[in-house]
Amino acid sequence: MPIVLIGADVDGRANFTTIAYCAIVQKKPAMIAVSLYKEHHTCKGIRKNKTFSVNIPSEKLVVQTDHCGLVSGKNTDKSKVFKVFYGKLKTAPMIFECPINLECALVKTVKLDEEDLFVGLIKESYAEDRFLTNGVPDIKKIRPLVYATKTSSYFSIGRFVAKAYEIGKKYKK
Repeated sequence: MPIVLIGADVDGRANFTTIAYCAIVQKKPAMIAVSLYKEHHTCKGIRKNKTFSVNIPSEKLVVQTDHCGLVSGKNTDKSKVFKVFYGKLKTAPMIFECPINLECALVKTVKLDEEDLFVGLIKESYAEDRFLTNGVPDIKKIRPLVYATKTSSYFSIGRFVAKAYEIGKKYKK
């Protein structure tokens, strides 16, 4: 599962938490869903401000990323872990060091047993040119972290395997 850092302003301060439950759920308009344990400090900011950010860390940020998942913003000021910036929404803190940042407006909250599923409209995306190829995010340049749940381990992306929506055409019974 991909690892992301979810950002929200909580009590006037940037806070980030590390999660693996994140997915694009709609293409147009672009929407993303993130699932967080209800008691996460970050949830307080998402609920209050109706905004959040999704920050995709590179493998170079593994120490900081793991740290943000180990400690709670209730007891630790995580606003100093990264260089923080804000976009158009003003209350969705983003991480300068992350190759990709998505600024989201909350459109729906689904209450699950232990988690809250937040669905956000992606209002803006941010990426430096060095992480793009022909204007599109390049996974080989981004080098995102992937989480293996059974072993609680982080991995980086490996080699190219096949072209999606193409390789399956070779299937024969």
